[in-house]
Amino acid sequence: MVDKTGVAGAADTDAAAGADADAKSGRRSGGKAGAKSDAKAGAKAGAATPRERYRAQVRAEIKEHAWKQIAEAGASALSLNAIAKQMGVSGPALYRYFAGRDELITELIRDAYRSLADAVHAAAVTGADPAGLAHVLRDWALADPHRYFLIYGTPVPGYHAPDEITGISSEIMADLLTACAALEPDAPATPFAAHLAGHRDWAGDHPAPPAALHRAITFWTRLHGVLSLELAGHFTGMAFDPALLYEAEIDDLRAPRG
Repeated sequence: MVDKTGVAGAADTDAAAGADADAKSGRRSGGKAGAKSDAKAGAKAGAATPRERYRAQVRAEIKEHAWKQIAEAGASALSLNAIAKQMGVSGPALYRYFAGRDELITELIRDAYRSLADAVHAAAVTGADPAGLAHVLRDWALADPHRYFLIYGTPVPGYHAPDEITGISSEIMADLLTACAALEPDAPATPFAAHLAGHRDWAGDHPAPPAALHRAITFWTRLHGVLSLELAGHFTGMAFDPALLYEAEIDDLRAPRG
């Protein structure tokens, strides 16, 4: 088993810690979809050893506790030591699963972006237009506001996401650019679109014309603006339906230009 000093006493320490965490899993309420990814990965590999399965289970439980902390106090207050206390192990014991707070945050952000990118792409491959993708975004955000704010809210002080995270977020924009390019393939370019033609690094190597670049970035900024205000509670007490406001923004954004 894991001793309370966090020092590994034998070769089976990870397996024992995983077994202990697995025993506690019955007390869990279900957790986040992203927090289950490690456990699924361990179970999916038929050749996975008991140690690998236990390790995946422990990582999944750590992430579940991390999401609870974020929901209660925000990502900036995330603490591996506090998670260790909740799991009944020492702080150093958790560092065998995540090297530190930043690695844990990166894993949570990766899970969140992957979840959204997969949801958007699933809609895109069925031919969803920008309005359809916008509805996917809102449904995903409302399902878990804390997950939304982790990737689109205030940056965590002192944290810098690795390049791979940017790559996942680019998949979402690529699907939106494709949908916008199909909406008006011959739309006239606005002055801002002409500017974007020479400032399109954010679009990667997507071949979208300038008008599609303008429409996509406008969709992205305006809809995130409405969502962020709604999820933060700024519409509370204003006596209107945020869903109708969001729909009105979509209608306005997909109107022909020129």
